[in-house]
Amino acid sequence: MPRITYLQPDGSSKTVEVPRGHSVKSGAIDNLVPGIIGECGGACACATCHVYVDVKWWDIVGGPNQIEAEMLEFAAGVEKTSRLSCQIDVTDALDGLIVSVPVSQV
Repeated sequence: MPRITYLQPDGSSKTVEVPRGHSVKSGAIDNLVPGIIGECGGACACATCHVYVDVKWWDIVGGPNQIEAEMLEFAAGVEKTSRLSCQIDVTDALDGLIVSVPVSQV
């Protein structure tokens, strides 16, 4: 299973295995990662699963589609590498992915 690392604003981290086909959000929820709530259940209808993708992973993960970009407008602290973790599907190519939880969500 691919391993995803979730960095917290305080510098702590949690690395978990996430099944292929699940989202980065569901990996966080299933493993009690603080700061990723996913109130809409992964429907891209809120911004409570906002993360920053590590810049080294940006080209692999890619940017948001139009709907996700519009939803990110509701998130606090949006940056160039912001994504909604519910919209990032886990594949073998994401093994080792690093994402950061925004301080506004903790």
